[in-house]
Amino acid sequence: MTQHQHDPADGIASLEPELGPTGRPLRDFPEPAVLKAHGPARIIALCNQKGGVGKTTTTINLGATLADYGRRVLAIDFDPQGALSAGLGVQTHDVPTIYDLLLSRQLDPRDVIQSTGVANLDVIPANIDLSAAEVHLVTEVAREQILAGVLRRVAPDYDVILIDCQPSLGLLTVNALTASHGVVIPLECEFFALRGVALLIETIDKVRDRLNPAIQLDGILATMYDARTLHSREVLERVVDAFSDKVLETVITRTVKFPDATVAATPITEFAPEHQASKAYRQLARELVFRGAVA
Repeated sequence: MTQHQHDPADGIASLEPELGPTGRPLRDFPEPAVLKAHGPARIIALCNQKGGVGKTTTTINLGATLADYGRRVLAIDFDPQGALSAGLGVQTHDVPTIYDLLLSRQLDPRDVIQSTGVANLDVIPANIDLSAAEVHLVTEVAREQILAGVLRRVAPDYDVILIDCQPSLGLLTVNALTASHGVVIPLECEFFALRGVALLIETIDKVRDRLNPAIQLDGILATMYDARTLHSREVLERVVDAFSDKVLETVITRTVKFPDATVAATPITEFAPEHQASKAYRQLARELVFRGAVA
């Protein structure tokens, strides 16, 4: 997109690219090509030790959008609060969950996977039982690699696996990072959220050095952005200054439609498909495909 600006020095209207919130020229990423074959999945952890930054919202809506683009998607609820499961309207009680898979090698992950109301999008649910997992896993051999073993068994069936991590840097999050090829960090455009990113990236570096040499940072996603406030704009500017092109060009703005969609247990892309937030998540999916983070 371009805008006309008049230069009084030469009296000629010049063309300059319109800039997006990250200070880079706005661009529409191309529609992903149709896949001719499926699997094995690339595994992406959505991770931030601060709560309330949009991890679950992003997992749900990115998963739904990638599914709309013909990708087979498995979402892993890896938070004892079970928000991802609730947001997709799947059963979490009196059913096997990710907790059972972590504790039992005999249980087939395919028996735990539930389908959702979105075609091509499946989920492995979680509930409060998962909060006890770290206590049970602490004495296990190779305890950081248990989730990786679980996901290896279903990776051939999917194109992308998204892990919604809990807000912590404990053993469960280390399991998620050890199992993943990439990490997306949802970052609220707020000063205190910014402070923890360096610690999280340090944790990712340690996992890369000691457990998973293949892991890489796929991008930092600015969420809850409000262009009307100087604070949001300054925080985003500081993030781009610090992390450059690791900051995704797509920015998710703050809107009341997100909680409305959560109550309806429906991705916003289906709840309000023409809303700006839905368009942003479709742009995010296209950007991640463009960057090679997703097939």
